[in-house]
Amino acid sequence: MKKITLSLFALSLLLISCNEAESTKESAVVPKEITVDNSEETIAETEVIEVVEEVISDSINKSIDIELEANDQMKFNLEEIKVTAGFVVNLTLAHVGKLPITAMGHNFVLLNKGTNVPEFAVAAMAAKDNGYIPLNSSDVIAYTEVVGGGSSTTVSFTAPETGTYDFICSFPGHYSIMKGLFIVE
Repeated sequence: MKKITLSLFALSLLLISCNEAESTKESAVVPKEITVDNSEETIAETEVIEVVEEVISDSINKSIDIELEANDQMKFNLEEIKVTAGFVVNLTLAHVGKLPITAMGHNFVLLNKGTNVPEFAVAAMAAKDNGYIPLNSSDVIAYTEVVGGGSSTTVSFTAPETGTYDFICSFPGHYSIMKGLFIVE
């Protein structure tokens, strides 16, 4: 109970500090001692600061690492990826096949909600010089470079708002098979 109360107090203190810092550009003052649950026990300032730092660290360092594999049979190993809105996504695409990039290149493309996937794929075919990503496209949230067999690449991006998004490989002819759902909770 004390730990929960202390955590709630620390979170409240954090929110107050952030709000005050934004409006006055000053940080809140932490009392030398506080009383928890109206008991006679007191907690030292350093303990409160440690809890606040832990809460801040947890709220700032929210990220998820995803390993997505693509192969020579034009398949991703995942058909569904679930993440939390606002988290930093570090997605590594590994081409576990052996065919070269010219014959069996793969990428990961995360599309905005409502994107017409077949229309996007047609536009992507004409964008070979840009890694099969149409220039100035408002349909793309994030993408990796195209890789061939035995290679991998990583992209980092912030997960969009809650919803379900499509992800595909935009290498010509692959989108109809190499696709999945990117679910943001």
